[in-house]
Amino acid sequence: MRSRSNSGVRLDYYQRILYSTIIKNQHAVTGLIPASPDQGHAWIRDNVYAAMSIWTLAMAYKKNADLDEDRAKAYELDQSVVKIMRGLLMCMMRQVEKLERFKYSQSPKDALHAKYSIEDYNTVVGDNEWGHLQIDATSLYVLMLSQMTASGLQIIFTLDEVAFIQNLVFYIEAAYRIPDYGIWERGDKTNHGLPELNASSIGMAKAALEAVNDLDLFGARGGPASMIHVLADEAQNCQAVLESMLPRESNSKEIDAALLSIVGFPAFAVEDPELIHKTKECIRRKLQGRYGCKRFLRDGYKTAREDPRRQYYEPWELHIFETIECEWPLFYIYFILDGLFSGDKVQAEEYYEALEEIVIRTENGLKLLPEMYAVPPDKVEAEKANPHSQERVAVGKIPQMWGQSLYVLSCLLKEGFVAVGELDPMNRRLITEKKPDLVVQVVILAEDKQIQEKLREYDFDVNTVSEVMPIEVHPARVLSEIYAQLGKNRKLKLSGRPSHDVGLLSTSKLYMLGDKIFAFTPQMRRRSYRSQSLRR
Repeated sequence: MRSRSNSGVRLDYYQRILYSTIIKNQHAVTGLIPASPDQGHAWIRDNVYAAMSIWTLAMAYKKNADLDEDRAKAYELDQSVVKIMRGLLMCMMRQVEKLERFKYSQSPKDALHAKYSIEDYNTVVGDNEWGHLQIDATSLYVLMLSQMTASGLQIIFTLDEVAFIQNLVFYIEAAYRIPDYGIWERGDKTNHGLPELNASSIGMAKAALEAVNDLDLFGARGGPASMIHVLADEAQNCQAVLESMLPRESNSKEIDAALLSIVGFPAFAVEDPELIHKTKECIRRKLQGRYGCKRFLRDGYKTAREDPRRQYYEPWELHIFETIECEWPLFYIYFILDGLFSGDKVQAEEYYEALEEIVIRTENGLKLLPEMYAVPPDKVEAEKANPHSQERVAVGKIPQMWGQSLYVLSCLLKEGFVAVGELDPMNRRLITEKKPDLVVQVVILAEDKQIQEKLREYDFDVNTVSEVMPIEVHPARVLSEIYAQLGKNRKLKLSGRPSHDVGLLSTSKLYMLGDKIFAFTPQMRRRSYRSQSLRR
């Protein structure tokens, strides 16, 4: 009988961690995983992160298989990932009417829900009973669906599902101008339920739009009908607003540790290396502690001074949470991953050693990551007098599924069981690499012979529209009508793309439809011409 290699033993250890903390709670029918065993609610965000860790372990087993049993484990883990992602898809598809309404209203009451029942995919709270509009969570799903599909997993099965994903693109594409409740689900830091524009949501949406653009959701078995399309202008608008906001998270949050998820893994949404460095240093300086990072300054959640009888704070009382904000070990993992992806082994080792001091070890040797660490009530005054001086205690979920998932993922990456390219098959980590200089070329065409002759009087020798055949030239409104057909689905009652705006980036490309090549005139130019005609 063959003995297990050291790699096999280590992988079995991480498989035990994942099974005992996450996989054993996966519902046998829906595939969804509850946030905790005693609660039947499945969050979109938590389930996607859980799927990421299981996906990583599956790839590790494929690469380091000692026995046929290892290959069987890899297959089962892959199918567990597919089941999670499809379970989330079923939850959202049951709310297709809300998706259709949101495309036009962009109202929080029409948002897809943030959490669902693990038993039957149904909603668990009312539209106005939770901060459901969380663009980052929906975007994270689209982003990881893209990465997993690119890795070879088959998650989307039918063209109806392709149409739904295309409409999810329309749901998130205007993130740069839609205030949402953000990654912490409560909006403004006073917790009064006021949505605001969040940089972490915009960044995740930008990453998702770039990743899913021109992706065939059927993988190698697909064709033109199963591809997703994104208007380049929408991703560019997200980038412009994002870079204007960083390192600020929102109007009420001057900095937020959640930004680590967009300046690094998994989003890699920021292209400016200096802005990435500035954001990370701001988080280190203002939020980092001995037990992790604060979510944001004056965060009262789970602190000894928080009044558990009410959800919202008064603006004047935020100062009582200063210096005693809970610290989340989760954010040490983002720094570890950042170091591993960027090749900074010193940073990765520094945060890994700090994390090892605060993980909780069980009797059977498993490591659990607590949700957060809080200052005990009897040590609050001492902590306020001398910040970072007092021992803290673990509070909240132990383990927290989101953090536990990333912990296993980071360990597998750190120990070399998977490579960064396998976790990022779409190469988003290379977004900061220097790109070739962009050369802008402008083509002038005459609409007819009369205008062509008129331009020649001024030494402009140009072709007419008919002379550039086989390229057909049409106004931008034709392109907008073509895009409006994307995602239309009679069975799901989806109308396709609602906006008729087509930006300059979209009209700066050649398109092939069937065997014909099309070019489109800029929409801005046509508006200007019409306005001049009206003035005359």
